[in-house]
Amino acid sequence: MLKNKTVLLGVTGSIAAYKMAGVVRSLKKMGCQVHVLMTENATRFISPITFESLTGNKCLVDTFDRNFQYSVEHVALAKQADAFLVAPATANVIGKIASGIADDMLTTTIMACTCPKIIAPAMNHNMYHNPIVQDNLDKLARFGYEIIPPESGMLANGDMGDGRLPEESVLLEYVLLACAYEQDLQGTSVLITAGATRESMDPVRFITNHSSGKMGVALARAAMLRGAEVTLVAAHTDVDPPMFVHTIPVVSAEDMYREVTQLAPDMDIIIKAAAVSDYTPAVTADEKMKKKDGELSVELVRTKDILKQLGSQKREDQFLCGFSMETENLLENSRKKLESKNCDMICANSLRKEGSGFGTDTNIITLITLEQMEELPLMSKEEAAHRILDTILRLRA
Repeated sequence: MLKNKTVLLGVTGSIAAYKMAGVVRSLKKMGCQVHVLMTENATRFISPITFESLTGNKCLVDTFDRNFQYSVEHVALAKQADAFLVAPATANVIGKIASGIADDMLTTTIMACTCPKIIAPAMNHNMYHNPIVQDNLDKLARFGYEIIPPESGMLANGDMGDGRLPEESVLLEYVLLACAYEQDLQGTSVLITAGATRESMDPVRFITNHSSGKMGVALARAAMLRGAEVTLVAAHTDVDPPMFVHTIPVVSAEDMYREVTQLAPDMDIIIKAAAVSDYTPAVTADEKMKKKDGELSVELVRTKDILKQLGSQKREDQFLCGFSMETENLLENSRKKLESKNCDMICANSLRKEGSGFGTDTNIITLITLEQMEELPLMSKEEAAHRILDTILRLRA
């Protein structure tokens, strides 16, 4: 995801500095070039040799290090950067950067950077809430710095409160948002549905399907990383919704119908990836239905057709994409769905193909429009999500 990207990592004098070794390792796994810049105090918590071993690059501390080729022209490193993450960021370094003080390699280099700059504060609860520190963070935010809110929990001294450095996965997601993809969906509003709806029979039982929601969540994350303003209407999923996405949880098909139809008029792109129940119990019992001898019959009625409703009210400039899961006659049934629901594209996949279907991390999708059909090979759902978005962008253009 970060191939051919360069990330600068600023590490300052906090006990949380030890966590950054894992961040560096993950960044390298994503294919990017990493340069670590440490303050003098940071070297008391973790050795520069650790970062040098992980990155393959010299860890920079001294602005005037004669062994570093950019020691005279420090801006050369800043020119390479696609993102600069300062984590953990102490109150001291936050104050320096906010005041324009550049007296070491980290602060000097970040002043010369024009790339996205991300600050992850980590400190004692009272220090973090000090009005001066908060004013400095507000000042950095006004100047375009991205501030990662610290987590709340037990701090290094045993106190409970705000100030803890967020988990590695959170820091990485901010870096990915900053530089992983071209922002070709910037300014675009995208509505995505995901997951399996649940239709209650009584307070204990419900009717549902095997959808994990992974494909819809992957689409939401991909669109978010490409700059879209994403709203995810999520029924039951086996995975957490992505960061930086407005998520609306729902349970039943009726819940999803209500939310989606209210949101749809303001959306540029709508992708219906949820597995919505076609039928729901005619009556939902208020109390648990007790087991009895003999058979049990439950009367089912049709749920509202969300995709058809969206197609009937679709604006000329709005793109509507549906999903079709089939066990037979994949192309024929999907084309019928495309036309009957007035969709611009259908993403069809067969439950019979290995690596496709419910609960997997991979998918095999055929993209169907009125004019063309493209069968994608087996790929991860993240890769498939980007291929779907690529096609939508091309068709909209």
